[in-house]
Amino acid sequence: MNDTKDTQDIKFTRAEIEDFLYLEADLLDEWKLDEWLQLLTEDAEYFVPSNDALQGNHRTSLFTIADNAERIRQRVIRLNDPNCHAEFPQSRTRRLITNVRLIESTGATATATANFVCYRYRRYERIREYVGKYRYVLQRTDAGLRIRERRVFMDAHELASLGSVSFIL
Repeated sequence: MNDTKDTQDIKFTRAEIEDFLYLEADLLDEWKLDEWLQLLTEDAEYFVPSNDALQGNHRTSLFTIADNAERIRQRVIRLNDPNCHAEFPQSRTRRLITNVRLIESTGATATATANFVCYRYRRYERIREYVGKYRYVLQRTDAGLRIRERRVFMDAHELASLGSVSFIL
C-alpha cells in the first residue's frame, strides 16, 4: 500500500500547517531530535542557502547546509552524542513561529512559509538571535503531515557574528 495519498486533491488548512510547525519547533527546542526525524519523509532534504544566494541551487552554489535524508540522520546522531563538543552542553533554544502561510497545494503536497526567530542560549556566550523565513514542502501521508523539504532563509547579512549553527535551525 502506498504511504502517500496522491490519487486525489487533498485539502490543507493554514491552522493544520501552523500546528504542525509549532510541534516541530517544540521538538527541536526540547532536543527531541529522534522524534523530530519522524516528521520527515524518507527522501527529505534540508537546505540553508548562503544569504548572498538565497534562491541558489545547492548543486551550483555554496550552501551553509545542504543535507539529504541520510545526512540529516547522521547530523542528528552527532548532535545526540555527548562527545559532540559543538553542542555539549546542548544549547537552549526557543523558536517563535509566525506569519504561517499556505502558498499552494497539489494532490498530497503543500508548500508553506513561516517567519521565525530562534533564540540560542549557550554557556559562556552571548544570546544569539537567528531571524529568517522557513519554506516547507509538506507531504500528507497515512501517518500525518511530513516534511519533504525544509529551507531556512537567514536574514542576517553575514553569519560569522552568529557563531556556530551546529544545532538545527
